[in-house]
Amino acid sequence: MLDKSYYDKADEVIAVYGRKPDSLIPIMQDIQAAYRYLPKELLNYVADEIGVTRSRAYSVATFYENFSFEAKGKYVIKVCDGTACHVRKSVPVREALMKELGLNDKKHTTDDMLFTVEIVSCLGACGLAPVMMVNDDVHPKMTPDLAVELIHKLREGGAE
Repeated sequence: MLDKSYYDKADEVIAVYGRKPDSLIPIMQDIQAAYRYLPKELLNYVADEIGVTRSRAYSVATFYENFSFEAKGKYVIKVCDGTACHVRKSVPVREALMKELGLNDKKHTTDDMLFTVEIVSCLGACGLAPVMMVNDDVHPKMTPDLAVELIHKLREGGAE
């Protein structure tokens, strides 16, 4: 069960976009921006409030890759494993991150909710391979050592 503050936030967002079915995506985007994920219980609430079936809201949320039903860390690290990055050794970068953060194939977010690591097919920066992103910042030509160094800087509150 979610805290009442989640529903209050949803009501604020709904008030901005209006109680209409066309508002579903922007409402979901704002809620996810606020919490770094889309709580399923809150999605149901929004659907009921704006007149969309719950199944429709769920199908929209699962169609778009940007939406996540799992809570994510403050820093979402996307490691590219597209062809160019893979050939230029993105796997050791990913492995170093996972080891440093104590994560594995089943656990993608640290217990302190500071880091989430995601493997993505392409970040569109093949010339900078291997590349990773931390939130919206691109980090080119990564090595395992540079990745671990970046984690240390972020833990200390350094810039992305």
